[in-house]
Order: sequence, then C-alpha cells, then structure tokens
Amino acid sequence: MDLRGKKALVTGASSGIGQATALALAAQGATLALSGRSVARLEELADLIATHGHVRPVVLAADLSKRGAAESLAARAVEALGHLDVLINNAAAEGVGSYAAAGDDEASRELFETNYWSPFALARALLPSMLARSSGALVSVASLGAITPISGTGHYASTKAALAIATEALRAELRGSGVRVILVYPGFVDTPMLREFKARPALPARMRRALSLMPVGTPEGAARAIVRALRRDRSTVVYPPAYAITPLMPAVSRWFTSLLFGSSAISTSTQTNRRRCCTSTLLRRASTSAARP
Repeated sequence: MDLRGKKALVTGASSGIGQATALALAAQGATLALSGRSVARLEELADLIATHGHVRPVVLAADLSKRGAAESLAARAVEALGHLDVLINNAAAEGVGSYAAAGDDEASRELFETNYWSPFALARALLPSMLARSSGALVSVASLGAITPISGTGHYASTKAALAIATEALRAELRGSGVRVILVYPGFVDTPMLREFKARPALPARMRRALSLMPVGTPEGAARAIVRALRRDRSTVVYPPAYAITPLMPAVSRWFTSLLFGSSAISTSTQTNRRRCCTSTLLRRASTSAARP
C-alpha cells in the first residue's frame, strides 16, 4: 500500500507505539486522525507533525473503555476526513492483579471494552466503506502476552488473546475483498505501560531479574515494522524480531516463559485495576526515527 494521501485513524496515539506510528505514517504522507484520552498530548503530537511539514492531524478525544465510544469515534473520524483507508487499533489498558481475584468486576469489563470490543466496533463501523472501495487496512496491535501470559496482569492477556484470534478470523473472512488485516504482536517495548509494570513496588525479585534479561524494543522500531507491513502487504508483525519464534512455537514459548518468570503474588486483592498505556512520553525522540520507512 502506498501511504501517500491515505487517511488513517490511530487510537491510543498520545504515547508509546501509537504515538510513534502516527509520526511514521505522517512521514509517509498519510493524513491522520489521532485518538486518545489526553487532548493536550494529542494536540502536542499534532503540532509536532505539522512542524515537520505534514498535514496537521485531526484530534479526537475518546475514552474507549466506555460502550458506544468506538462507534462515535468512527463517525467523527469519517466526518473529519471524509473516509478512512487505514485503522490502527492500538489503544489499550493494562490489567493488574491475579486471575483468581479478577473475576468479572467492572474494571475487568472495562478492560475488555478497551482492548477487545472497541477495536471491533471501530472495524465494524469502517468496514462497509472499505469493502465498497475494495481497499483498506485494519491493523490490530495485540501482544505476545496473548501467547505467553505472565502473572500479575489481570485479564490483560485474555483481552489480547481474544483480539488476536478475532483478528485472524476477520482476515479469513475478508480474504480476496481488497481489505487487508494485519495482526501485530509486540513483545517487550519501552513504553509507559512497560515502565509502569517494572516500577510496581510489589514486583517479585524473580520477575525483575527475568525482565532484565528480555530483549526490549522501542516504540519507533515497532512503528517502522507496522509501516513496513502496510507497504509490503504483510499480514503479521512480531516485534522485536528476537521474539519471532513465539507465534510459531506457542507451547514451547509458554513453557520457557513459565520457567523464566514463574508465578507471582503481585496482587491478592479482589479488585483488578486498569492502567492506560497512553501516559506522557517524549515526543522529540520519536519524531526523527519514526520518519524512516
């Protein structure tokens, strides 16, 4: 796909992989709508993109943990840009606590709303136009946690596993339609979400040691991989590349992850809190490297 002149909606664009992907898409000549909860950070990103000589993105605040927010966001993005060629479903919330304690409380349900239901509500809203044009791309940013979950993350791995499986099913349904479906499996990437996870006071020493041994990518590297997949018609992205074997050998990968990380007593609370991935990050570092195809 030639991204010049294409119109794209990026969710979770205020930090991390979403922010870097927005910068990378703009550098390729795409016109963007940026979504997230922090209007201030989205406006800052839009200004940065404009200062690099690209079309200033439209800023659309949205809280995708709320039912109905995704449909509203899709309608506003289409109203602002006319139509959409690319959807980057990147917005995500982090789970906290044990599966035993998580249950189906309100926080757990909001986690699924953000990480699973909202991406597919957006896809459902935007697909008819893409199918009518026999052109478009839907990108789901899942997680390798969908394949190799670690303890202490509540329902996060479940939401990402659901997103990954549903994305694969959607790809099969749309084969031959002209609409491409790309599944992205980020491993450990230096985002606010990962930094917050590492900073948890109750994180067991064994898990801290294991985390220190794992390859860690950058948001800019993930963004470049996503743009390459769009340009070169690739269907699956695993980043960093050191984790490429994980989807190919899931049983072995799960065994190794269990051996390395072990169990965790991070939380025995009956509450499963959620934390947004879209917290403050450094825009300047992303602006230069994300411009590379």
